[in-house]
Amino acid sequence: MRYQITGKQLDIGDALQTHVKDGMDEVVAKYAMRPTEAVVIFSKNAHEYVCEATVHLSTGLTAQAKAHANEIYSAFEGCNEKMEKQIRRYKRRLRDHHSKRSEPVEHLEASSYILASEQDGGDSEPEDLQPIIVAEMETRIPSLSVGEAVMQMELAGAPVLVFRHEGKDGLNVVYRREDGNIGWIDPRT
Repeated sequence: MRYQITGKQLDIGDALQTHVKDGMDEVVAKYAMRPTEAVVIFSKNAHEYVCEATVHLSTGLTAQAKAHANEIYSAFEGCNEKMEKQIRRYKRRLRDHHSKRSEPVEHLEASSYILASEQDGGDSEPEDLQPIIVAEMETRIPSLSVGEAVMQMELAGAPVLVFRHEGKDGLNVVYRREDGNIGWIDPRT
């Protein structure tokens, strides 16, 4: 597995990097997952250390975790526990979906935009109906089954996921509803 361990305005020493690699390897080996890359970012927010971890699996799915603590090692341990809980919780579902899947998840490239919010905060009609684009970037849209899309959305902790329904044309959306259930938008072509 490839590791990328960084600190935002923090010096990450060799001992912490070794601790992170050993801890992540233990969790991944325990649940027989096949990760390709792990990204771990440490930062400091006031008096707390923050650890954010993302593990990319060979199935195309991504697991993410984040934890805060007063010490940097404690922040990693909390994050690693959350990662282990996610992987343990979804191990059977991941294994079941992966056994059916003979090839890795296919991704489509798409443009993603961040639009500026209103500065004045009022309800007045804007002069120009074209939104101001703050950032433009590329994003990847996976080709998944509905079950895999729901699982990916939950693993990422995202409120919504746009995906290409495997075996069909067109884009679909899964999202978390206010009542706690999952909604699925499947437009007819």
